[in-house]
This record gives sequence, structure tokens and C-alpha cells, in this order.
Amino acid sequence: MRLATGTREDGPRGLMVKRVRKILLALLLLSVSASAQLRLPRLISDGMVLQRNSGVKIWGWTGENKEVSLRFLDSTYSTVAEKNGAWSLVLSGQQPGGPYEMRIESGNVITLSDIMIGDVWVCSGQSNMELSMRRVSPIYGKEIAGSDNPSIRLFSVPQRYDFTAPQVDLPSGSWRRANPENVLEFSAVAYFFAQQLHDKHKVPIGLINASLGGSPAESWMSEEALKDFPVHSQEAQRFKDSTLIRQIEQADNERIQAWYRALRDRDEGHKAPNASWYSPDANISGWDVVNIPGYWSETDLGPVNGVVWFRRTFDVPSLIAGKQAKLVLGRIVDADSVFINGVFVGTTSYQYPPRRYEISPTVLKEGENVIVVRVINSSGRGGFVHDKPYEIAAGSVTIDLKGPWQYRLGATMEPLASQTFIRWKPLGLYNAMLAPLLNTRIKGVIWYQGESNAARPLEYRDLFPSLIRNWRNDWQQGDFPFLFVQLPNFMESKNLPGESNWALLRESQMKALSLPKTGMAVAIDIGEWNDIHPLNKKEVGRRLALVAHRVAYGDGSMISSGPMYDSMRIEGDRIILTFSDIGSGLVVNGGGDLRQFSIAGKDKQFVWANAQIRGNEVVVWSEAIANPVAVRYAWADNPEGANLYNREGLPASPFRTDE
Repeated sequence: MRLATGTREDGPRGLMVKRVRKILLALLLLSVSASAQLRLPRLISDGMVLQRNSGVKIWGWTGENKEVSLRFLDSTYSTVAEKNGAWSLVLSGQQPGGPYEMRIESGNVITLSDIMIGDVWVCSGQSNMELSMRRVSPIYGKEIAGSDNPSIRLFSVPQRYDFTAPQVDLPSGSWRRANPENVLEFSAVAYFFAQQLHDKHKVPIGLINASLGGSPAESWMSEEALKDFPVHSQEAQRFKDSTLIRQIEQADNERIQAWYRALRDRDEGHKAPNASWYSPDANISGWDVVNIPGYWSETDLGPVNGVVWFRRTFDVPSLIAGKQAKLVLGRIVDADSVFINGVFVGTTSYQYPPRRYEISPTVLKEGENVIVVRVINSSGRGGFVHDKPYEIAAGSVTIDLKGPWQYRLGATMEPLASQTFIRWKPLGLYNAMLAPLLNTRIKGVIWYQGESNAARPLEYRDLFPSLIRNWRNDWQQGDFPFLFVQLPNFMESKNLPGESNWALLRESQMKALSLPKTGMAVAIDIGEWNDIHPLNKKEVGRRLALVAHRVAYGDGSMISSGPMYDSMRIEGDRIILTFSDIGSGLVVNGGGDLRQFSIAGKDKQFVWANAQIRGNEVVVWSEAIANPVAVRYAWADNPEGANLYNREGLPASPFRTDE
């Protein structure tokens, strides 16, 4: 490197040049030294769980051609690093147990502590896998309090994307053991799954949570696997351009910020000459009345977007005046800011999280109080979601906030187009969040995803099995167990039989069972019609564990599934259905008549049908169909009341015979 020309080194400038050269040389030597230092990936760290009974790979980086020595459980392993400094060692099969220490030396020494040997499960998918125990804490307080278990560990993979190349390591992350504090950040599904496995098999369970809300399946697939899906492959290539990404992000940010600035400027609730509308003293003459919960599109406002203010008074008894309290406002579409007696209480920026706000002791007063909710809706229907709690609670006192509220339009806006979710584009999550895991020896995968692919349910029939094969191929660990959750019931139920993308997606998921060592947990009865994030994650985890006992742990006697459609035959005006996985017999859950069966003739016009269990079969018929050809069961977004189960309490998977 040439620093200067025509400079006398014995003069002042020459001395300065010497100093700069020394500094640069020192930095260069420091850089070379740092690159030659022994380094480990984030996953190989204190508190890690290693896969039992398998050749466990330990890997890292050091100087070129440097020797690496590893000592673990009275055994010593050694190797020499490659030219690029990468090295790896395979430990012979280890029995479950711990905690242990591991010492790795290559010039410098790294000692790892609190290592467990057990079963390692990768937990992936979208928001219903990501959803934390904190989110479901109101219904699982007892489980959280009793969660102290050093044999259940979690590693959370940082949420990021990369379209350029598969990454070799993660930027951050550490192993955390289950306890009442840490478990709040555990995936709820994964935690309850691990708890079930640990209780039965008595081995440590390591969870690697690599999930991201809203992510479609194609974002978790490699560049090679995407070649079978040209549209997704082309999109992945397009987003290799970092300049394009910056341009999209800048344009989105400018457009969205401009929309919110205009909204604020137009909002009459902030223009009042004496007080904002959140003030208890605001003039509310002329405000209309609406029942909450509900959507303002059902009022005289109609389907407008923008901001609407809601207000009501409520009485506080002396028992809780001046006390800490909790405010629960169900779910609100899209964003809300809440004030009580003019004091800001909380805000949420998007529609999905439940609204749970703490009310400080200085806010509530005895007698009349005022609550104001400012709701921003950027597209679709705005308002308060039905069949959710809306209340204030303190001790034994609960104040119901449902019923009449006053409301007024603050500003009308044109709908705001959604931002471009670059993190959901094909390939990005595979490269950044999955590829760094591929050296890790695992027991299997649990997967909860599909909502973001429901608009393309037939494509998922090929996409999902391709993803499973892709992961198995790249992990180079054979056909490891791949267990998944079928989409639950969601959205409003329909009065008549009809078509459903969610039903088609469930069918596509079910077809993936043709791959070896796969298993499916049916969740058609534990969703919520008004929430894409149902809270009952404990039962989801339990059902996944039932499948794991059979598929991953070889317990052939385990009843792990509800009835699965097998075949049909026609007898006159009736169709007879047979099933696998009937356990100790078919039953009507809750008694009464079978529901959610429909039947059709050659015209494929389905009508509701009668259905009856006869031994291990189900007989289906309708007086309106003399010559039936096809039957469907629970074929809807939300097949409310579907009640075909086995005696073990597991629901039948939705199906159709007319594919």
C-alpha cells in the first residue's frame, strides 16, 4: 500500500507516515490474528442440546491448516482445519444426560458448559409456530409458573432474510432453559410439544425455533428446490438485487409515512380548539352511538378507511379506585390508541395481537370514568372483533365494556396499499434462517404453516412435499420425521355447503402424508372463527407429540390420529365410508347426530346430508339425492360443529371423495 510520494521520512511528515504505517501494520496483524482464532457457530454454545444416539457434528473455524482438539466425556477428537479455516468433528453416539462440559482447543481454548444430550427438534413455519407463551399467558398461568425444567431448552433463530447465498452462521442467539421467566419467549406450540416428549421419554429436549409470522412455504426453500416452481424462482432471482430492495423499502416508507402524516393532519379529533377528543372534557355533542364489539361499516359511516374515535363512560366502585387494573379490548382492526380519563394507557399498531393494557393506580377514580379509543383502519373493515372480551379487571371486580359507545369519524382516507414484505419472498428465509442449521444433528421437524399459502391451495400440493424433500436432502440425515399441523377452523361458518381454499389447503397438507416418516396433527376443532391465531396451543402441542411418539419414537401402539378417510362404496341411495386410524372405534363427539357431512349426485351440487356410524363405517344419505356419487366432510373454512372422532378423542380430518 503506497501512502505518500516524495516525502522525506526524517521530517515531520515522514514521521507521520511512519506512525500511520505502524498503525496499519498493527491492524493488519490484529485482523490476521483474529481470523486465525478458534471460533464456533452460535448453535455450538453453552447450554446446547446435542442429539443422542447419533454422529453429532461439532464445527467451527480457526487458522488455515491448524490442528483442532476436542475433549468431551472422557474422549478426545482431533482434526486439521482446511485452507479456509473451516473444520468439523463427528462425535460418536452419545447417551442422553447432562449437564456436561466440552473443551475445544486450536491455539486458544473454548470451554462450553451446561451441555445436555437428548433430542433436538427444529420448529418452523409462520406465526402460529412463532406465537409465544407470553401471548397465551392469560390461559396458561399455571403452566408458566410450573415450567422450571433445565431439560427443556430453546434456541431462537434471529428473524432475517438473505437472497444472495446460504449463510454459514447466525448473527446472534443463545440456548435458554425453560423456567417461568424464559418460557415466556418460547414458542407455545413447541414448548407444550417438548413438555409432552420429556414427560414420556425422560430425555432432554432441545428446540430450535426458526419461524416467522406470515411466511409462505416458498420463503423456506432453497434456490435449487425453487427451480421446480418458475414463478417463485424468478422472484428469488429478482430480489438478489440489493438496490431493488432499497428502492422498494424507500418507496414503501415514503408512501406509508405520507399516508399517516395526512391522516394526522386531517384528524378532527386532534383539531379541537379546546381539547383533543381523548380529553374527558371534549365536546361530544352530535356523536352517534354504536354497539361494541362491531365494525363501523355496519353503521351510517359505511366502509370508510381512516380514523374513528370511540368513547364511553363507566362506573368504578370504591373497591378498585386508585388500584392497578388490566384493560382487555379483544382485538381491534387495525391500530388503536387508548386513553382513560385523558391518560394514555396503551397502543397496538396492527390488528392481530390481543389488546391487553395495564392501568396504573393513579388512573381509575371512584364514580364516573371515561375511556376513549382512537382506531386507525387503513383498508378493509375497521372496528372491534366480535366474540372477544372487552373489560377492565382488578382483583375480583370486572367491568364489562361491551354495549353502547359513542363514536365519531375523525378523518377519511383512501385505502393504504400494503407494504412489500420482502422478508416473505422466496429463498430469503432458507438462506438466512435455515441454512445455518444444516450441520446440526436433529431428531426431526415440527411445522405449523399454510395460512399464507391458502390463496394457492393446489400449488401447495406440490410445494409442501418439495419443501420436505428439500430439507431432508440438504440436511443429509435421511428421512428424518417431519410432523405438521393441519390448518384449524377459521372465519365465519357458512349455512350451506360450498367451496373453500382452506379446505383445499388442508387436503394438500394431508397428501404430504404419502412421504415417509411424516405425520399430521388435525386441529379442525381447536381454532377460533374470529382469530387466525387461536390460543389453544397446548392441545396442538399434545397432538403433535402423539404423532411424534409413533413416527419418531416407534410406538406403534400409540393412537396418534383421528379417523382418516380411506374409501367409499355406493349402496343404492347411500354412500358408505371407511376409515383408517379409528382407534377403538368411531364416535359422535358430544353425542347427537353427525354434522358437516354433505352429499352430491352427478351434478356435484352438494347438499347437507344425514350421516350415521355403523360399526367402523359411516353411512351418508339425503332424501334429495337419489343417485349419490360423492361425499364431503368438514369441507369449509370453518366447519362449525364437525363431530366425527375416534374414542381416543381425536377428530377426523376433513376430506372429500370427489377429487
